[in-house]
Amino acid sequence: MTQAILQLSEIEKAFPGVKALDKASLNVYPGRVMALMGENGAGKSTLMKVLTGIHALDGGSIHYEGKAAAFKGPRDSQQAGISIIHQELNLIPELTIAENIYLGREFTGPFGRVLWDKMYAEADKLLARLNVKHSSKTLLGALSLGEQQMVEIAKALSFESKVIIMDEPTDALTDTETESLFKVINELRDEGCGIVYISHRLKEIFTICDDITVLRDGKFIGECQVKDIDEDRLIEMMVGRKLEEQYPRIAVTHGDTCLEVKNVSGAGVKDVSFTLKRGEILGVSGLMGAGRTELMKVIYGALSRDGGDILLNGKTVNPISPRDGLINGIAYISEDRKGDGLILGLSVKENMSICSLDKLSKGMQIRHNDEVMAVDDFIQLFNIKTPTREQLIGNLSGGNQQKVAIAKGLMTKPRVLILDEPTRGVDVGAKKEIYQLINRFKAEGMSIILVSSDMPEVLGMSDRIMVMHEGRITGEFDAKDADQETLLACAVGKYVKKDAA
Repeated sequence: MTQAILQLSEIEKAFPGVKALDKASLNVYPGRVMALMGENGAGKSTLMKVLTGIHALDGGSIHYEGKAAAFKGPRDSQQAGISIIHQELNLIPELTIAENIYLGREFTGPFGRVLWDKMYAEADKLLARLNVKHSSKTLLGALSLGEQQMVEIAKALSFESKVIIMDEPTDALTDTETESLFKVINELRDEGCGIVYISHRLKEIFTICDDITVLRDGKFIGECQVKDIDEDRLIEMMVGRKLEEQYPRIAVTHGDTCLEVKNVSGAGVKDVSFTLKRGEILGVSGLMGAGRTELMKVIYGALSRDGGDILLNGKTVNPISPRDGLINGIAYISEDRKGDGLILGLSVKENMSICSLDKLSKGMQIRHNDEVMAVDDFIQLFNIKTPTREQLIGNLSGGNQQKVAIAKGLMTKPRVLILDEPTRGVDVGAKKEIYQLINRFKAEGMSIILVSSDMPEVLGMSDRIMVMHEGRITGEFDAKDADQETLLACAVGKYVKKDAA
């Protein structure tokens, strides 16, 4: 193997109450894709922040192109040829695509005049390379979440870097967009670029990567080539134990109908009907833009309903706001935990209890002892890794943030729990913990809707599955009668079947 273009050796980094990195190491080779793997909280993001100068290292060394390096910040590392595509978007919806790509680096002529034609032309070339059909003059806010992610990738490509770090780059992408990204990765590899690929989607690792580095609890566990390892061994390295069953679905006797949706229409939803029983998990599948999230938000009250009825325990309800949804006993856990689900400037405790303050108050006074007890119970139940309940939520790993978001909904004691992409950006170990919690609440009789783009997850955890396409239900199945091919056929509108279940 060729000499590494980038070497991070025995990196150490500590924060108050936690040692985030404990002699962590990473090698990046030119013309190869290095997967950086580990559970949430393993230190992957912290290591990248140390590399790019966001955090100062406490020990260890960084060598880039054979020389010792210490970057003062992201701009410094970018200028040296190291770019990072963050999992969380760092874009401005009110600006055009081109303005977002070249923000702070605009093409200028005499007297600082912006050369708009040149900037749009260069941005259009980047979009074409990624198979994005929009003009670079389009406002970013008009794009879907997946398309915005592609703009973030285009922005990184515009630096023509020697090392590119991709942190969960396909989380919000469709299959077609993912294929376009993989094509670009292969081109970058052929050009000699070194790529760090961070993802919890194991299938992608074995598809696109050449090498794998595993971290666990901030420590370097090992480096190997993809061809020399299988999925079971990789999972064992990541979690320190064997995961015998990835989707631990349990059988529960279903109770009476809890939720009934009759001919509901609204933003992105057309004449949808279904039922949900106590102790049942209803999986909702479909491609991005199929109307899954819109349907959930209509039921919850976050989007307006144009027609149809919603019944809880046989009684008609009319949720016109999220507060109405909570009052009626419906909790919605958003697919966008940082945009809709959490307030990053508040603590774990404040985020977890914010929707339950009416239940934790007497008159206008919050019962703080009850709040602390409830939060501590969920921290223990969910095995949330945080030094203290007062820790800022933004300082937690993605998986632990997701656990807090789910706990926030459960603290309201809902009758219906809607989980929209609950394991997006979550590692295999934390996924298993979330699945076990879902099973626990299912066994207690809670009615659960599981919206997911991960077909194996829907098939593995659901009792029934319905598929959406263009705002309508195109198929409904008992989970034991469904497979990925059938779900995909329904998702593209080519297969229609209604199960009587």
